[in-house]
Amino acid sequence: MSSILDSAVRGPMSGRNIIGETTESLQRFLLDGYDLNEQPPRLEEDLKFVPKDREEVLYVYMYRLTHNPNLQNRKRLRVAPVFMGTTPEEGGEVYYHRPPLLLDLYYLIMVHSKFRSDAERLMGWVLLRLNEATHLVYRPRRFLLPDGREVDSLGRTYDPNCDISNDDLMMEKVSVAMVDDLTVGDAINLFSLHEAPYRPFLTYRARVALDGPLVQSSGGTTIEMPRLEAAPPPGGSRDTTPSGRMRRGSPEPQKRTPPGPESHFLRRNSGAEPEMED
Repeated sequence: MSSILDSAVRGPMSGRNIIGETTESLQRFLLDGYDLNEQPPRLEEDLKFVPKDREEVLYVYMYRLTHNPNLQNRKRLRVAPVFMGTTPEEGGEVYYHRPPLLLDLYYLIMVHSKFRSDAERLMGWVLLRLNEATHLVYRPRRFLLPDGREVDSLGRTYDPNCDISNDDLMMEKVSVAMVDDLTVGDAINLFSLHEAPYRPFLTYRARVALDGPLVQSSGGTTIEMPRLEAAPPPGGSRDTTPSGRMRRGSPEPQKRTPPGPESHFLRRNSGAEPEMED
């Protein structure tokens, strides 16, 4: 794959904005669903912000992010799921990319109100509202081509509000879940670092995938692997060691006929031209 990078055109980072978009989606989801009073709460990211007398505040603060190793893939280049209308055999455009970088974003959510009972009421509403969030982001996956165009996986001009009924359309999904990530002691240290008063808090985790650059190539890559032969019998023979390795100077082992009924139209995968057997 290194030859692809040497002669290919490299595009911009496709997922460079997804972390900020996730934070904005979380904030917008909370404000859009507010139905307790006519006046929605103020949204803040500064933990030391001191509100006015009767002002209600929602604090949304991303305090850390980590690499998610559970779904980690190898970093080698592979064909990107971008279909530009024709197949590589017909001269279509072929793009490669590395697997997305999977991250967990951790958010601290707090509320403030003049009276403690009002703050607890607002906290309960936040719990129920975020429990309804199946996804913070659910839209077609966006790819940035080396020439700067924004397309989806079908090669169409990117439109987040397009028809998603096509089964071949790749979707971008950002999930959110409540987690118990901060102890009270850790939270106190965090508040002290920001010179903010201690308030009851919730912690949520959002999982995102960051797509890197697309690499354009003029053609695909074909890899051929010979079929493995049957393993030697246990204990080896005079031509092999007990572990199955060939002894020095031993002749090449002959192919064995597998047990069972006679094979029909069997094609052997070898370096020679394939032969059809009756």
